[in-house]
Amino acid sequence: MRRQLQSPFNERQYMLSKDFEIYYYNDNHFYGVTDHTHDYYEFYFFLEGNVTISIEKEHHHLKPGDMVFIPPGIHHHVSSVGETLPYQRFVFWISQDYCQKLKELSKDYVYLIEHAQDTHHFIYHYDVVAFNALSAKIFRLIEEIHADRFGKAAKIELCVNDLMLHINRAVYEAEHPAARKDASGLYDGILQYIESHLDEDLSLDSLSKAFFVSKYHISHIFKDNFGISVHQYITKKRLSMCRDAILSNENITKIYLMYGFKDYTSFFRAFKKEYGISPKEYKELYAQKPQ
Repeated sequence: MRRQLQSPFNERQYMLSKDFEIYYYNDNHFYGVTDHTHDYYEFYFFLEGNVTISIEKEHHHLKPGDMVFIPPGIHHHVSSVGETLPYQRFVFWISQDYCQKLKELSKDYVYLIEHAQDTHHFIYHYDVVAFNALSAKIFRLIEEIHADRFGKAAKIELCVNDLMLHINRAVYEAEHPAARKDASGLYDGILQYIESHLDEDLSLDSLSKAFFVSKYHISHIFKDNFGISVHQYITKKRLSMCRDAILSNENITKIYLMYGFKDYTSFFRAFKKEYGISPKEYKELYAQKPQ
């Protein structure tokens, strides 16, 4: 499904729409664009690759989960760093006029815009769960754009506004830690526990016993604040560790057991759903070659 939502790379750096445009790029080769500016706001969400971005002549090496915000008139360009893995990112353009309309609804929609103007801070980082939640909202918007359903225009507007508010809330809460809900402490503890026990039983029941809270409360924290279930997070984390092991040329038949998958069939299906190809195909394409 995600492959159907990909956009072929386009060097065009101006908007055809008067409101917004959004793209999902997943390239096996790096396509660069020379230093440039826009007359609209650009959000660049980095998923995978080996690149740096230059913003007003300052260079930043990007990490998966980084969001880059580029206001109008700011010079920037992206460069590759040596050999790259698949270069995967979302690019979201939104006009100044549309942002002004959102501001008239609520200043909460433009907190990031004003914050960037005051601080010249353009790069923000999401943890894996928060970035997955953000990605889900972006895919929901792209899916609606590609669909042909009743109420399409109204739904697209709701998705755009929801995405903008979601981004601004994330930045505001990162800048104001005290404003986060009390549940964040429990959430952080659960993340650390999961990280250290990937090869063990991580069911909701086991987490409930470990943290002395109900499994429904744990489930609610993840879904309500981050838009993803505990099970989805654990699966993605396990797949990420398996992928890193594959890239290091570890034996696939041992990897899935090391990181908590009970059988190869479930690991195979989850891996192919997440990365679009089988573990063996991924290894043949990207793993380090033996000397």
